[in-house]
Amino acid sequence: MDWTGQRVLVTGGAGFLGANLCHALAARGAKVTALDGFLFGGGANPTNLEGAAVELVRADIREVDLRPLCEGSSVIFNLAAQTSHMGGQRDPLADIAVNAVAQVRLIQAAREAAPDAVVVHASTRQFYGKPNYLPVDEAHPVAPPDANGVSKFAGEQYWMIEHRTAGRPVVSLRLTNCYGPRLRIRDARQAFLGIWLRCVLEGRPFEVWGGDQLRDMTYVDDVTDAFLRAASTPACYGNIYNIGGPPPASLLEIAVIMQHLVPGTEFVTREFPADRKTIDIGSYHANDHAFRAASGWQPLVGLEEGIRRSLDWYRPRLAAYL
Repeated sequence: MDWTGQRVLVTGGAGFLGANLCHALAARGAKVTALDGFLFGGGANPTNLEGAAVELVRADIREVDLRPLCEGSSVIFNLAAQTSHMGGQRDPLADIAVNAVAQVRLIQAAREAAPDAVVVHASTRQFYGKPNYLPVDEAHPVAPPDANGVSKFAGEQYWMIEHRTAGRPVVSLRLTNCYGPRLRIRDARQAFLGIWLRCVLEGRPFEVWGGDQLRDMTYVDDVTDAFLRAASTPACYGNIYNIGGPPPASLLEIAVIMQHLVPGTEFVTREFPADRKTIDIGSYHANDHAFRAASGWQPLVGLEEGIRRSLDWYRPRLAAYL
């Protein structure tokens, strides 16, 4: 797709993935509107959009009139979500309001104001719960381990119904452990690697819960490329895809990579806290062959290189992310 002059809406546009996507779209000449409610505990940060020619609309997707924001859009990248696992457990009604009810609001607005827009929906591997087999493909049974997984699954399915009943070109990408510049690192609400990066940069030990669990970490530039390819590849429309990354690594292997990159780094291993253990899924890595075949996508940034880039990016900007 030639993005020059294309009107694009990115919900959750000041967050981690949304902001990186906004930068990429603006650099390609798109006219980008970023919608973000800057919800407490989320990943949105005004610093994330610095240097990008993007119109930022500060508004809550649960309340704002979405029709003017959708109007004229050729593509909607839908990344607005409540992503905290424990947040969903503690307040499932608020979780549903963002991840399910607000999705229906956006669908209705897009029907009126952007009936032909392509929609790429940011989904999650969380739906699969504790895997029955590895790697996990799209045919794996859905068994969300927590309230956040249930609400996110509902939101995804509303969008797929929109494809089936209204013919809208929709692609849902079930993402795994994404990391890189603009990730929330002040705590572990967005990803375990966020707090690890902070501790390493501050010269403090970090905690590894368990350690044997496998994860396929996806660097944010590769995630951004997946979003752009999904939007511009008609063969993808109407489908749900897993997005993985380089070969999986255990949490302990990831911790050792960080020690290698920053000599003197220390970490301690411990058992999962009781409230987390009940929703832990164990090892996970994705079979993403379907998306690779449909779009030509493949991850280009290896794990060690991605962590190195992340540390280098945050060093001069650390204060802005704490």
